[in-house]
Amino acid sequence: MQSELDTMESAALAEIAASADLRELDTLRVTLLGKAGTVTVALKSLGTLKPEVRRERGAAINALRDRLTLAIAARRNALETDILKARLAAERIDVSLPARPAPQGSIHPISRTLEELTALFGAMGFVVHDGPDIENDWYNFGALNIPAHHPARAMMDTFYLKSSGHARPMVLRTHTSPLQIRTMLEETPPIRIIVPGRTYRSDHDATHSPMFHQCEGLVIDRAITLGHLKGCLMDFLRAYFERPNLRARFRASYFPFTEPSIEIDIAWNRRTGEIGEGSDWLEILGAGMVHPNVLANCGIDAREFQGFAFGMGVERITMLKHGIPDLRAFYEGDIRWLTHYGSSALTPVALHEGSPR
Repeated sequence: MQSELDTMESAALAEIAASADLRELDTLRVTLLGKAGTVTVALKSLGTLKPEVRRERGAAINALRDRLTLAIAARRNALETDILKARLAAERIDVSLPARPAPQGSIHPISRTLEELTALFGAMGFVVHDGPDIENDWYNFGALNIPAHHPARAMMDTFYLKSSGHARPMVLRTHTSPLQIRTMLEETPPIRIIVPGRTYRSDHDATHSPMFHQCEGLVIDRAITLGHLKGCLMDFLRAYFERPNLRARFRASYFPFTEPSIEIDIAWNRRTGEIGEGSDWLEILGAGMVHPNVLANCGIDAREFQGFAFGMGVERITMLKHGIPDLRAFYEGDIRWLTHYGSSALTPVALHEGSPR
C-alpha cells in the first residue's frame, strides 16, 4: 500500500511542478484534493479496512494530502511571482530618460499684434508713447475739438467716474487720442508717435467689448500732406496683412479732431473672408489731417506746422488677420483657444521694434 501512495505522490508532484499557469494548477488541485479527488477518494475508502490497517493507512494518506497541499501552495506562489515579474518588466519606466517637455505657453493674439504694430511703425521712425487710462474730459474730449454737446460724451458711450476734488469730470478714456494732446503739450515738433493701449466704452456684444485696445498714430511737422498719410498707411496695411498688392480706398468721413477726415477700406471677399481679394470693401481704420483747433489747443501754430493722425481697433485687425469670428473669445481665458490662435514666444517679430518712451 505504501508503494501505491509513493507512486501517487511522485506523479502528483510531477504534475504540480509542470503546471504552466494558475488555471491549470487549480484544475490539478481539484483533481487531487477536491470532493471527488484522488486523495479524497482514498480517504473515503478507509471505512472498508480493518481498524489496525485503517489507522496506519489513514495517517499515511493525511500526510500525503498535507505534502501535496504545501506543494500546490509553493507552486502557486512561484507562478504568482512570475506573473508579477512579467508585469513589472512590461510596465517598467526608464528613469534615465529625459523628462517629458513641459507644455509651452503662447503669446496672446492681442499681445502679438501690439508687437507687430510696434515693429512696423518703429521701422518708419515712430516712437511708442503710453499714458493713464483715467483722463479728465478735457484731454479726452475738449482738447480734441469735441465740445460738451457732442454725442461722444453721452453716458451710454462713456464711463464717467465720481468726482473726487477734480475740477473737470474724470472718465475712463474712450480712445488713446488723449496721448496726442499730452505729447503736443510736452514736446515740440517734429513729432512722430504711436499710442497703443486699452480703452473703455459702455458696449458689449460679439464685435464690441467694454474694454478693448486701440492704436493711435500722430505725425506733426512742417509740410506734412495727405499724401504722407496715404503712403504711411498703405505701407503698414500691406506689411501687416502680408499682401504686397493689397488694394485700399480712401473715403471722405468726419471726425471732430481731423479736417479733412477719411476712412480707409481694404478689398476683401465677403463670401470667403479673404483679405485683399474680391470686389467687396471692408472699413479698417479712420484718419485725417489734424484739425487746426486741436493744434491751437496744444499751443502749436497751424500756419507753420501740420500733421496727420490715424486710429484703429487692435482687436478688429487681429480678428481680420487670423479669422477670429467672435471678439469675446479674446477675454474668456480658454487655453484651447489660446493654443490655437496664440503665437510661440520664440517666434520673433520680423521687423525691429520701435523705441519705447
